Amino acid sequence: MPDNSVALVSRQGGLLKAVQMIANNIANASTPGFKSEGAIFSEYVSEGRSLATSLSMGRFVGQSTDYASGPLKQTGGTYDFAIQGEGFFKVSTPAGERLTRAGSYTTDLEGVIVDPAGNPLLDEGGGEITIPPDAVSVGVGQDGTLSVDGEIFAKIGVYTPLGEPERVGDNLWRVPDGDAVFEEGRVLQGFIEGSNVQPVAEFAKLMLAQRMYEAGQKMADQEHERLSTLIDAMRQQG
Repeated sequence: MPDNSVALVSRQGGLLKAVQMIANNIANASTPGFKSEGAIFSEYVSEGRSLATSLSMGRFVGQSTDYASGPLKQTGGTYDFAIQGEGFFKVSTPAGERLTRAGSYTTDLEGVIVDPAGNPLLDEGGGEITIPPDAVSVGVGQDGTLSVDGEIFAKIGVYTPLGEPERVGDNLWRVPDGDAVFEEGRVLQGFIEGSNVQPVAEFAKLMLAQRMYEAGQKMADQEHERLSTLIDAMRQQG
C-alpha cells in the first residue's frame, strides 16, 4: 500500500477514536466528577498538544485526560462530598480498589458509606466507614475528619496516585500496582463536584472531527479510484 494511503488509513482511524472520545465527553457532561479526555496525534506529541486545543492530520498515538476540577454544586447532602484541589476518593469494588472524583454517597442497610453502585468509600487506612445505627448527626471537616454526634469517628481518605491512573469506566480509575498515597486534602461536605466537560466546546470539536473524517473519506475514495485506473491501464499495456 502506498505511503499516502497508509497515512490516510491511520488518520481516519485516529479521527474515529477522537469522535468516540468527544461523544463520550458530551454524554458525561452531567456526570459528577467526570474528567474529559482527548486524542493525542503524532504531530503534536513533542509539544504536548492534544484534541483539547486542536485536531491533527497525524497518527493517533494515545489519549490525554484533563484533570482540572469541575464546578462545585452545593446540595446540603450529609453524604455528598467534594475534594477541593487535587486527589481522589478511594472505593472498594469487586475488581479491587479504585479511585474516583465522584462524591455522591449514601449508607447501605448496614450503615456502610457507599457510592451509587454499592462500592464502599474507604478511609485513610483503606477501611470501610460504617455509621452506627443510632447516629443522630454526621459531620465532615475540611481535613476529611468524620464525626458522629460530635465525636471523631473516622477520616475520609484523599489519595494521590504516584503514577498515571488508568480510566476503567463507571467514572473509576485504576492505579498500576495500587500506588496511591494518602494525603491531607480539603473535603467539602454537602457539595458535589460536577463534570469538567464544556459541552459547547465539545460540540464544536465534534463537528470539526466529523468534517475532517468526511474529507478523509473523500480522499480515500479518490485514491481508490486513482489506483483502480492505474491498475486497469497496466493491464491493458500487458
